[in-house]
Amino acid sequence: MNILIIAAHPDDEILGMGGTILKHTSKKDNVTIVYMATGVTARRSSNEIKSNEEKKFQKKILELRKDSLKAANLLNVKNVKFYDFPDNQMDRITLLNVVKAIEKEIKSVKPERVYTNHYGDLNVDHQIVSNATLTACRPLNGPVKEIFSFEVLSSTEWSYPNVFKPNYFVNIKKQLKKKIQAMEQFKDEIRDFPHPRSSKNIEFVAGRWGTVAGLEAAEAFEIIRKIEE
Repeated sequence: MNILIIAAHPDDEILGMGGTILKHTSKKDNVTIVYMATGVTARRSSNEIKSNEEKKFQKKILELRKDSLKAANLLNVKNVKFYDFPDNQMDRITLLNVVKAIEKEIKSVKPERVYTNHYGDLNVDHQIVSNATLTACRPLNGPVKEIFSFEVLSSTEWSYPNVFKPNYFVNIKKQLKKKIQAMEQFKDEIRDFPHPRSSKNIEFVAGRWGTVAGLEAAEAFEIIRKIEE
């Protein structure tokens, strides 16, 4: 099966579905991860960026991409692609531009299943990427038969009053350790407990969804579309 993961930022997919990714690659599914936004540009301290500051931010982008590739390698993902949409500012980009970028990847990968961010997340980039993915995956004789949304810790659960309502669960008891190791590759993104993006909380959340599904550890998804032929 061809699997396409459209993530707004590097680490979104690890937080939401790192264990599921490993299950896909273990089954020899062809997994491609596409990151839409840089993940670091919103942290600039001023609108006027001096040349030396710009170099520092470019270095941070490269470091984040290296961390992403290390995490992907742990999960046996070989296909990773990066776009340069501005971090936490994708609402300044026309939706059409984002849709066209995703359509390009769909044409290349020909995925039967697509995973993406949840439409109700607090983060504006997550919302836009979710919307653009649904638009790009319009059921017009394309290859995409299934669309699943995943949660991102420190965004999905903070988006009151929107609620993540999972209806599909994946047992990741055997994959949880590797998922946490993959997240720990993001040295500038991992946090200490009780932050949601801490190793300890990742384990807690897996346990929580596990109890919902009668498992020891699970990842949760909301099925957006599933077409049976």
